[in-house]
Amino acid sequence: MSEIYAQLATAVLEGNKERTPPLVQKALDQGLAPKDILDNGMVAGMNEVGARFKRGDMFVPEVLMSAEAMQAGLSVLRPHLTASGAKLTGKIVMGTVKGDLHDIGKNLVGMLCEGAGFEVIDLGFNIAPEKFVAAIKEYQPDIVGLSALLTTTMRSMGYTIKALEEAGLRDKVKVMVGGAPVDAEFAKRIGADGYGSNAPAGAELAKRFAGAT
Repeated sequence: MSEIYAQLATAVLEGNKERTPPLVQKALDQGLAPKDILDNGMVAGMNEVGARFKRGDMFVPEVLMSAEAMQAGLSVLRPHLTASGAKLTGKIVMGTVKGDLHDIGKNLVGMLCEGAGFEVIDLGFNIAPEKFVAAIKEYQPDIVGLSALLTTTMRSMGYTIKALEEAGLRDKVKVMVGGAPVDAEFAKRIGADGYGSNAPAGAELAKRFAGAT
């Protein structure tokens, strides 16, 4: 049984999106629990991806390939996870803030978070504060992720957090922020709960918020 987990982890690590789905199906056919397939196979592979990226042994294009392999495997596994009633790590609403059209970093964080067992609701880019408020009311997430790449749109992060406060939602979610111009000091200044310096760091922060590390 451990062999199929190792094969899955390797397929994700190598970014092999053709091999991952059939391996997931094979594991399901062997009667393995969907949550165990996720945690012991695919998440284990993504954890190694994150570790290698931090060390500088993997780069963004390779991480994206691994994330795509993860997504391919999840497309097979997700219905079985739902049917089994497996508890996910948590739920995240994320988006690039108003005025900013960049989303590669956000997408990567989202993929890594999904790989860590989160349900991710990606609102896209150029998202106004009121849209975040509406999404929190609708989806009731544990975490909200705000992304910005431009210095000119950083202030939208602060406006969004203020909108959450005014809507009485701020205490219901953890807010994490990230993006090239953002740093820990800025995150603290606008009242965010945490800051991710890169995509794996963002995913690690989400896991910490969810008590999964």
